[in-house]
Amino acid sequence: MRFFTPFQSAIRSFVSSLQQRLGTTGFSAPNPAALPSSFATNNPGGIRGVWITTTDSKVLTSKERIAEGMNFLADTGFNTVFPIIWSQGYTAYPSKIMREKFGVEIDSRYQGRDPLAEICVEAKRVGLKVIPCFEYGFVSSYNRKGGHLLAKKPEWTARDASGNLLKKNNFDWMNSLDPEVQDFVLGLMLEVANNYPVDGVQGDDRIAFPVEGGYDEKTVKRYREECGKAAPSDCKEPHWLQWRANIITEFVARLHREVKAINPDLLLSMSPSPYDWGLVEYLQDSKAWVDKNLVDLFHPQFYRRDFNAYKQLVDKMMSVQLSGQQVKCVSPGILLTNRGSKYSITPELLLQVIAYNRSQGIQGEVMFFYEGLRDNDNALAKVLKKGPYAR
Repeated sequence: MRFFTPFQSAIRSFVSSLQQRLGTTGFSAPNPAALPSSFATNNPGGIRGVWITTTDSKVLTSKERIAEGMNFLADTGFNTVFPIIWSQGYTAYPSKIMREKFGVEIDSRYQGRDPLAEICVEAKRVGLKVIPCFEYGFVSSYNRKGGHLLAKKPEWTARDASGNLLKKNNFDWMNSLDPEVQDFVLGLMLEVANNYPVDGVQGDDRIAFPVEGGYDEKTVKRYREECGKAAPSDCKEPHWLQWRANIITEFVARLHREVKAINPDLLLSMSPSPYDWGLVEYLQDSKAWVDKNLVDLFHPQFYRRDFNAYKQLVDKMMSVQLSGQQVKCVSPGILLTNRGSKYSITPELLLQVIAYNRSQGIQGEVMFFYEGLRDNDNALAKVLKKGPYAR
């Protein structure tokens, strides 16, 4: 999960100019997005979710810890878990695709086990829904020069305008615009949807592409063929930016179609950066995703550390991004803790942001991440259990 500082006025001006110049993107007319009835029936209070990470957490390290974690979450009042199963170029389940393409079927920490299968068993036992999260998306590694994925598949490397490996905030990127790369990531997500009793799959904030990318030979050639001109050196030139963002949107549309083809009741959950910062910096046109009904559950990462900053993101989402019934699909991401900075949300702030969500018609949220609930003798969990998550 990423942390960032939005430049609000500059971004608003940029996107306004972008929209005026480009108009619509040519997709079919949308239907209003809404929380699927099959999910809402069983969860009248909306999504009460939490991410379970592969770093800074021991939940996935044994079946016993998984069982204890699911008991704890169910007792606290949660109804959905989002286990991270794709990180640093490895899966937390035995993957045939990874074995065939890269010779490594699972993260070595979980060799001989299947943490995803264990979570499905233990979560279902206590009535929790399971939506696995593909946290790394199109990222190959963190500050490892592309890691083992790009060492084996150098042709998948994303390039910046200087021809270098595309890096942003120390994350090394595969080329999100390359059909082969898209097929690979889509394949992993469909592999899970096909083979596990999950309730959906989730794309994180790295189902995206840094705006600095797209200067590889294949993408530059495609742009010239489709648009009749060279890719501009200015990575934020409006037409070039939106053209690349549309390719990411097309991937999300394809993902949604293929997940539903497996089972119409499976949910596509997406957790992007806040709009429109996510569009300008990471080509995530999440407004289009919701408008075009490409997502079932929508969890923008509203990772703010004071109430006014959080409120501003909610207010902007409600006034600029969503309309009407679309709010029913939204459960914002809330930052409980950041181990890198030693930050932990206070119980008072957590209750305040949840109360504001409800005042705006937002019926749920997803917490980042599990360990924050266990800090200080389960302080945040106790507050939730006695308050907004009381049964």
